[in-house]
Amino acid sequence: MTELPTDAALVNGISAARPALIRAMNEQLLLEHIRTAGPYSRAELARVSGLSKPTVSLALANLERAGLLQPAGQRTGVPGRSALLYEVRPEAGFVLGLDIGLRYLRGAVADLAGGVRARLSVAVGATSVPGRVGELVRLADDLCALAGISRESVTQTVIGSPGVYDPQRNLLSLTGGLPGWDRPEALASLREAFGPALAIENDVDAAALAERALGHGRDVDSFAFVHVGTGIGMGLVLGGRLHRGVHGVAGEIAFMPLGDGVAGYAGAGPGAGAEPGADAAAGLAGDPASDPASVLAGDPDADPDADPEEARRRGILETAAAADGIVRAASRAGMRGPITARSVFEAAADGDPRAAGVVAAEARLVASAICCVITVIDPALIVLGGGIGQAPGFASAVKVALAATAPVLPEVKVSALGTEVVVDGCLAESASLAWNQLVAALP
Repeated sequence: MTELPTDAALVNGISAARPALIRAMNEQLLLEHIRTAGPYSRAELARVSGLSKPTVSLALANLERAGLLQPAGQRTGVPGRSALLYEVRPEAGFVLGLDIGLRYLRGAVADLAGGVRARLSVAVGATSVPGRVGELVRLADDLCALAGISRESVTQTVIGSPGVYDPQRNLLSLTGGLPGWDRPEALASLREAFGPALAIENDVDAAALAERALGHGRDVDSFAFVHVGTGIGMGLVLGGRLHRGVHGVAGEIAFMPLGDGVAGYAGAGPGAGAEPGADAAAGLAGDPASDPASVLAGDPDADPDADPEEARRRGILETAAAADGIVRAASRAGMRGPITARSVFEAAADGDPRAAGVVAAEARLVASAICCVITVIDPALIVLGGGIGQAPGFASAVKVALAATAPVLPEVKVSALGTEVVVDGCLAESASLAWNQLVAALP
């Protein structure tokens, strides 16, 4: 015999909600209003929720007893009696967001009212999985100490990491430049260190969540956050929600098979002459070994230093167009001395034709990936992030390249959120998960 849920009665296959379930739904609705746009009075909550004032009063009383809400003073300066306001109680819980980068570990602790209690950034020293996990634990301990709380007080932790979490296999995959991070012991060590209230989020997806909560993504329901730096990736928001895909690989544009066809496009085409540095790139195109477009496109003849195994592991596009690909392209184009992606962009700004050619080719290669996204998703906005994506003038170069190829031109903006964008996205996701836990535990 099948037992009916305690909160519903089944009639002809349709569940009718019982009072306990209705009460929980009402409380969740009011909490969401206060979290996103509070403080609110009882009368205001009744108006925006459509619930009766007695129902609102009962729900608020329960939420206050549970320690999730607190009075926030009186509404004054309006006709009629002053109204008592309610806001989220900050100490209802604490969330921890951590960002695992190739060179830096970053993190922050926030309360459930959204107040950031502590931030830290430390250089990566470890090269092994146990060492990297140990550094994350020390960072978390230091953050909690700065925030004046214990690790046990953290309701939810979200770690932003390169790669994709596969819940079916309980594994991380496609972890790019983090050696050993896709081994089972990496995730097992993280869960042992941070407990069951741990979630793993792709780092670029976390950046997209931050852009949705704090940046340009607040104004649109569909946008793509394209990160170009030491790696390449995309976070996709559709209908106001992060889109991960069935296997979690939505946005893994690093694996787009952009090869020799892009090299031909990058050195010519209707938009090539319109972009600063395009003439320099075209002038070098006669020699594959010195053509930045060919090197950036992953042509093995043009770039004998490129590692085919690395391209399979990290993705063709990332190997070609991330920071190390730019360095190889600049070297093949004839630049000498210590070369970094930043120095290439600085040299291009100073008028070096070889550097300008590399930057122009990079912009067209990134634009070709974005064009693919446009033709499939047609987002309202493209947000560029990462050290290269946010480099001065790069967005303008990408726009010019898009104009030469894309069927439509969405707005292209540069993220203004800075280096803490992944941490801020992890905090936003942590808060959402923490509130789900707390609401589910309401009496």
